[in-house]
Amino acid sequence: MSNQTMIKDLVVVGAGIVGASVAYHTARAGAAVTLVEAGRPGGGVTRDSFAWIGSAGVRTGVAAELRMAATDEYRRLEAELPGLPVTWSGSLSWRSSGSAPEAGPGEEIVGGDVAAKLEPNLRQPPDWAVWASADGSVDAVGVIERLITGARDHGAQVHLDTPVTALRRDATGRVSGVETAAGSLTGDAVVLAAAVATAELAAPVGIEVPVSPSPATLFRFRAPAGLVHRVVNTEHFDLRQVAPDRLVAAADAAEPTLAAIRSTFRGADTVELLSARVGERPMPADGEPIIGPVAESPGLYLAVMHAAVTLGPAVGRLVAQELVGGTNEPLLAGCRFDRF
Repeated sequence: MSNQTMIKDLVVVGAGIVGASVAYHTARAGAAVTLVEAGRPGGGVTRDSFAWIGSAGVRTGVAAELRMAATDEYRRLEAELPGLPVTWSGSLSWRSSGSAPEAGPGEEIVGGDVAAKLEPNLRQPPDWAVWASADGSVDAVGVIERLITGARDHGAQVHLDTPVTALRRDATGRVSGVETAAGSLTGDAVVLAAAVATAELAAPVGIEVPVSPSPATLFRFRAPAGLVHRVVNTEHFDLRQVAPDRLVAAADAAEPTLAAIRSTFRGADTVELLSARVGERPMPADGEPIIGPVAESPGLYLAVMHAAVTLGPAVGRLVAQELVGGTNEPLLAGCRFDRF
């Protein structure tokens, strides 16, 4: 697939947040889209994402500009899809020792008095904290459901509980669809957005995608209403309140995390662990997204990355511009498969 080819009929494999975003944006751009998912929308790693949306502090890496655009892209998507489950709380980060870092883009270094106003239940406000007022968080599965509804509204066909067994190739060797247990699905191109399964699906056509599972644990806690007000990041946890009586935390171990929550917040003595789930994040070998066409396998386009919830809206829009609009998007230049 050349950068100037305009694709009008495509198959998107994977209904995590990246695949759902690609399906929505390409359908909205006028393509005939088929979205196929082995299970339920967001039933893979997405449901175990901490789902912190932030652009603050981003400075380096080939995807830095993509990450810097994350909050703006979510606000755009929120305007396009009313009811998108986004909470714009801002984030507050600190460490118990060391001097305050230099503020990055979109960040402000604040003292303990300000930190105490932002998080009024802190037992001992830190000497300094990094305040990113534009940050937010999402209900990632809810975002996927809204994206899929939007894709359907623009004519996309959605096949759930339909595992893809192989990529199809035509007589010229071009990828022209997928095989599933329910039959063949055809298109002018296939977007593989299947997280860690992307490598397995690409291997039979001779493409080695350097992505592997990176375990991460998400803990859910019962908690008093209004205990935590922002996305809170410390050396012990990433923490946020997702319902009046629920917290979620991304952390390493249950008991130390529970102890840290109780020691950090007044009124947290009754916080109790409800569940712990380990998700397998798709981690490219260099930690950066892999997005774009595969020259060795015409018709195949890859979209696999870590921080998928953060990057999903931007990636979906840019992939649609490349596939349906025939453009070559500069923001994706450093994310190409041919760098490996």
